[in-house]
Amino acid sequence: MRESTAPNEITGPADLRQLLGEVMPRAATKERVALHARDREWIANSPFLVLSTSDADGNCDASPKGDPAGFVRVLDDTTLAIPERPGNRRADGYLNILANPHVGLLFLIPGRRETLRINGRARLVRDATYFDDMVVRGHRPILAVEVDIEQIFFHCAKAFIRSHLWEPQQWPADTLPSQACLVKEVQTNITETVEQLEWYYAPENYDAKLYRD
Repeated sequence: MRESTAPNEITGPADLRQLLGEVMPRAATKERVALHARDREWIANSPFLVLSTSDADGNCDASPKGDPAGFVRVLDDTTLAIPERPGNRRADGYLNILANPHVGLLFLIPGRRETLRINGRARLVRDATYFDDMVVRGHRPILAVEVDIEQIFFHCAKAFIRSHLWEPQQWPADTLPSQACLVKEVQTNITETVEQLEWYYAPENYDAKLYRD
């Protein structure tokens, strides 16, 4: 990391605390190390999470994971399993886990402004008996991420309130180009035409590929 020359950069915990103040007591004591029944309910109702990883050198990745609500399986009070679904095969997060098992999970429920945060250590497994319970549209995952939980807590709603994330009337007008146009513009080595990419990303075609390679 480059050495900072910015005079206003915060460079130590003491400077940060002087600016932010001390942790509020309720926030300081909310961490848990095993799933509560309410955590299990939240996970069972969540169709979407973000999996954060980093490699041995600290290079980070945040990967969205989504499926029908309850797709993450609770194996016991301290272990979760996240199924693999077909993607672009970059496997950035999976490669990171092989180098550095520390992960962070952020569980969302549409319409709820709070989130459930779980941190722990992950491993990749190629098969397990519970894979049979993760079949969607006939697709049985070929791997899963098992997470040994080290820290759990609910995160407050402030970010969602500020962003109006679940309030359609506050959403900005969609003025960005289509995904096909974006890909064609930013990936200069792409040989397909915009029309070919539009066909590829068309909802009916993309949906058909969700659970098969």
